[in-house]
Amino acid sequence: MRLPPSRARPVNRRSFLKRSAVTLGATGLASATAVELTGGNALGADSASLETLERDSLLNRVAYDGPHQPGILQPAAAFATVAALDCVAADASQLVLGLQALTVRARQLTQGTTMPDQEVDEPPADSGTLGPVILPDATTVTVAFGATLFDDRYGLKGKKPVHLAPMEPFANDDLDPAQTGGDLLIQITAQHRDTVVHTLRELVRVARAQFVLRWTVDAFQSADRGPTSRSSRRNLFGFRDGTSNPDTTSADDMNRLIWAGSEEPSWAGGGTYQVVRTIRMHVEFWDRVGLREQEDMIGRTRDTGAPQGGTGEFDDPRFDVDPRGERIQLDAHIRLANPRTPKTDDERILRRGYNYHRGIDAAGQLDQGLLFVAFNQNPERQFKAIQRRLDGEPMVDYITPVGGGYFFAPPGTRDGADWIGSGLFG
Repeated sequence: MRLPPSRARPVNRRSFLKRSAVTLGATGLASATAVELTGGNALGADSASLETLERDSLLNRVAYDGPHQPGILQPAAAFATVAALDCVAADASQLVLGLQALTVRARQLTQGTTMPDQEVDEPPADSGTLGPVILPDATTVTVAFGATLFDDRYGLKGKKPVHLAPMEPFANDDLDPAQTGGDLLIQITAQHRDTVVHTLRELVRVARAQFVLRWTVDAFQSADRGPTSRSSRRNLFGFRDGTSNPDTTSADDMNRLIWAGSEEPSWAGGGTYQVVRTIRMHVEFWDRVGLREQEDMIGRTRDTGAPQGGTGEFDDPRFDVDPRGERIQLDAHIRLANPRTPKTDDERILRRGYNYHRGIDAAGQLDQGLLFVAFNQNPERQFKAIQRRLDGEPMVDYITPVGGGYFFAPPGTRDGADWIGSGLFG
């Protein structure tokens, strides 16, 4: 049920520290202290333990504050969860309190924190599933807004990003409304599964008065099995995924393909559109298809990931010298997704694909697939244009998109006195 809009005055940035302390105090987290990891040392860990922790990457930390949110340009971590939430805040001031609480807790969890001291008869301030010292584990938290957040409830209608809209199905989609859309999206990534589970639980805890979960997908990356450090990971069809991503170290490419354009509202600068698609793979059906037919559908060899006719994963497929599709079929996935022409160069997207497994369905079939995540500057020019080219490709018989949404990830926080989305309320 949608709550009516309120004329309550939003909280401004200057009152953030005071208000966020109140917010966290209500959840027992106000006294949480950040772990100092100076010199690679962790609170309360002896030298033998540190060697193990360093091997396990638990001490790795991704900076939280900056012009862009973490979790966008970084390579995909081992584990991820995306969670869509609906906003139940009574008014704009309550919405701001929820965003502030999410930001404060995300900053703590991604940078390292400890369990606060408290009375033993109080409800614990943390689930304790990671123990008393919460190490960063390269955790990232990325928050994005759905189109429905910009309706009449919170006075944000005039600030909606230009290209943000609800996700509508393409021709071969079977979107489940219960697994689609949402006012807010939280993407959590880390190197260990328990870290991701703990982070989601703690974020939901601090903002439970403002947001309720709508749907979630838990996902993972395949292990790095080489043959080189650049080799892309494999999806559940056995093919490498993410080979032709744009260069994230190129500022020109990122400004042209990823970060919000000049047509967007001023608060959106440094943000990007995030596309999430839960794509079920009908693996039992796929496993009955001959290897050569599989490779023809993809346009790559399965073992090396090289384009057909090539020898290495990152070889140029040279569609220009194969105009009739004698080597790589005209309807092969890689040819349709990225034709590599001057006209389509500005349509490229930054993909962050993960695998998922959700048990079995009512028919006893494996519920497995791809959690497709992509960042782009303009979904109409980029993601949707690619999807329209892929309409009718041979692989549609083996996949069914069942959920997801379009979201806008706002810019990162400037410092510890800032919170995600603060520009909307300036």
